[in-house]
Amino acid sequence: MGYVLSAVARVLEQPTAWGAVWEMALLAGPLWAAALIGLLLGWAWRPRWAAGLVATADGNVAALAPAQPPFVTLDFWKAQLPARLRAPLGYAGTAVLQQEQDKVAVQGSSEMANEELVVGKDDLVNLWKLVEGRDGGPAWIKMMEKSLPTMTYQAWRRDAQTGPPQYQSSTIFENATPEEVRDFFGDDEFRMSNKWDDMLIYHKTLEECQTTGTMKVHWVRKFPFFCSDREYIIGRRIWKLGGAYYCVTKGIPCSSIPRRNKPRRVDLYYSSWCIRAVESKRGNGGLTACEILLFHHEDMGIPYEIAKLGIRQGMWGCVKKIEPGLRAYQEARAAGEPASKSALMARINTKVGDNFVRSLESNSDESEIVEAEEKPARSNVARFLVLGGAVALACTLDQGLLTKALIFGVARKFVGQR
Repeated sequence: MGYVLSAVARVLEQPTAWGAVWEMALLAGPLWAAALIGLLLGWAWRPRWAAGLVATADGNVAALAPAQPPFVTLDFWKAQLPARLRAPLGYAGTAVLQQEQDKVAVQGSSEMANEELVVGKDDLVNLWKLVEGRDGGPAWIKMMEKSLPTMTYQAWRRDAQTGPPQYQSSTIFENATPEEVRDFFGDDEFRMSNKWDDMLIYHKTLEECQTTGTMKVHWVRKFPFFCSDREYIIGRRIWKLGGAYYCVTKGIPCSSIPRRNKPRRVDLYYSSWCIRAVESKRGNGGLTACEILLFHHEDMGIPYEIAKLGIRQGMWGCVKKIEPGLRAYQEARAAGEPASKSALMARINTKVGDNFVRSLESNSDESEIVEAEEKPARSNVARFLVLGGAVALACTLDQGLLTKALIFGVARKFVGQR
């Protein structure tokens, strides 16, 4: 309140009207800038029903957009709630999905007979180059390194010239075999029942090939309350190269499942990993540990800078749930519980000979991993906004050095640099 009074006093002290107008502009400028930024962010994240309020003015938009239900409909307001709150209220979204998916027959040989239609040799070559660091992409920048008593985790990130940011991680589990980890990550039923991946709320196998193990899967994943859930049509396949398993998982087109407003379809999705036995960190000299090299990127429909911030903050919280999930999976297999259908499909692998590796090793393009802390992006709009807002606030509201130092100190915490 004192800042406002002092600003008003400075306006009244001006001898001319032009000086008073200038002081008022300095006072109102940062406020208008903040309001404009908030308006832009709010428009980018507006819910579907808000978009329907303004879409009716344009005939083309109204024709393309689906009809919005009346605001007085209880089911409409239930649909706006997060997934975790819809179930107690009797929301039947998952049941509707199940009914619609039951109409899509699981086909084994018609489309999946041609393996190139879903996941093929080119995908294996691309993953092999990523694992060997020969994809020719930008340098990887180290983000974090965490550990638990029986798990070690490292993560890197790089910004591609086009598309979303890309992530690489190395997770080493003690006392685990590549076959156990392969089945564990491919077991969608256990993924949901154990809830180690609590974002997955729906899954269904659409097509499968008993010869190559190729699968087409439908996923729905839960996102935070300010975003709608996301829908994925995934193709996946596993190759065995030497003692390692190369698992390719990527988004693929699917005309048999129509697009909906909710959940929102994610078209660009890539999440593939290499599973291999490694020496234990305990120094016993044996290959009793298992490493998973994961390469992941997706376009979630969220601004990339905001997505990077959210992923960085929530990455370790999600990763550390995997270790107890894997141990529970090992206990279930040791107790004789039968493997699920998706886990059995993960055991159908395409074996690759040594000639394949020799034909690829002539490619000398390498992608460097930079052993350094994460560097600021080339175009970090958020940091400039915070820093600029701090400068405008310090210069506008107060003349004292102590207050300015306090404002710049808070801004520095957000910006992460002087």
